[in-house]
Amino acid sequence: MLQARLQKIMDEYVGGVATWYVTSEKMLERGLELLTMLKEDSKKLAASDLHELLRAWENYHRIVTAEAHLRHTQFRKETRYPGFTYNATYPKLDEQNWKCFVNSRIDPKTGEWTCKKVPHIDLVPKN
Repeated sequence: MLQARLQKIMDEYVGGVATWYVTSEKMLERGLELLTMLKEDSKKLAASDLHELLRAWENYHRIVTAEAHLRHTQFRKETRYPGFTYNATYPKLDEQNWKCFVNSRIDPKTGEWTCKKVPHIDLVPKN
């Protein structure tokens, strides 16, 4: 059930097939609210054997990974990969400001996320 809820949140708010791969700032904000609630619910998971415990931890880590994806999409103020994800709030490609990588970190004590830009370096020089 938890995995289905996660899939629904990502699909409907973070640019999945249900929205034709389109998202926006408002949709991402709502998706983050729902992910936060789902993460709280995941703390109540229980397991009767090691196999179920493995599945519970897998689902928890899927939620963390989904949150990282959402936060990266929210941090990037452009549409970088049209056809993969389209941000309706920032519909244009912005090479000047966003030709970079986005890295994130979560503080294990506070749960706070930080995102930062990391320069893109061409491995093959352009001629």
